[in-house]
Amino acid sequence: MQQHSAAQGLSAVAGKVPAPCLVLAGVCGLQFGAALAPRAYPQAGAAGVVFLRLLIAGVILCALWRPKRRALSSTKGAWKTVLTAGTLLAGHHIAFFEAVDHLPLGIVATIEFLGPFTIALAGSRRAVDLVPACLAAAGVFLLGGTGRTSLPAVGLALAATAACCWAGYILVSARMATRLSGGQGLAVAITWAALLSAPYGIAQAGSALLDPHVLWVAAVVAVASSVLPYSLNLEAMRRIPPPVFGVLTSLEPAAGALFGLLVLGQYLAWPQWAGIAAVACASIAATYLGAGRRGTSRVRAGSASPPGETAARNEAQVPGAGR
Repeated sequence: MQQHSAAQGLSAVAGKVPAPCLVLAGVCGLQFGAALAPRAYPQAGAAGVVFLRLLIAGVILCALWRPKRRALSSTKGAWKTVLTAGTLLAGHHIAFFEAVDHLPLGIVATIEFLGPFTIALAGSRRAVDLVPACLAAAGVFLLGGTGRTSLPAVGLALAATAACCWAGYILVSARMATRLSGGQGLAVAITWAALLSAPYGIAQAGSALLDPHVLWVAAVVAVASSVLPYSLNLEAMRRIPPPVFGVLTSLEPAAGALFGLLVLGQYLAWPQWAGIAAVACASIAATYLGAGRRGTSRVRAGSASPPGETAARNEAQVPGAGR
């Protein structure tokens, strides 16, 4: 269809790349964007960068998917679901990028990852599922470090808020995927998130939002952290099983720590690196343990849904997916 020609073009190009490479590229894009954003904090602050990132990403995604008001209005509960998703995205982005202003990126990414990790373990009644839970708990303990490397409470609270908002978004996006095809829902949700973050961003940044340096950084962050990862992940989930996707996205905390080191010069103590590794291993374990519980329902859902909707729904079933 003409309205999705640009999105189909991106899918055609991505279709020639091995699926694991697409996922890893999305992971790197997410964390590179998060590491680049603080470069504009002195002028616009975290809130200003978040507003511009969401605004630019919303404009690009709306141009790609061209969501139709009639499609949303004719689908029961679509508007409520999309606006809820956008509200959670706004809260997540503000909390996450504010947290990066107080904590190393790798630690923020690891704490944020506990949100989808909790969803992966939700509903478990087996003793074996305590293994990833214990690993994650040990990872959080190690992240806290010793007295010399203790972390500021405000940063931890912001990162935990980001984790909660991201977990809520994953749950809502599962419903959004069943109601709207392709990326229409995400395009509207991100646009709504931009509108919600506008007052806070404008109040904090003011005229700095028009600074060429700020605009350049925000544009790169929007494309690297929103547009490309979503498009690449959607294509990858059509071609690889969710457990494999979950394992690959479990590298996000480590990628955050690496880009924090390379771009921001943020050095971590060895217990914090060990904590990041523990949370990543816990996520991998939770992904595989949860695959058996979800396998039957996923097959039934996949046989009755178009590839795009099945991929989007699968993204909501594995840690770290969909961002």
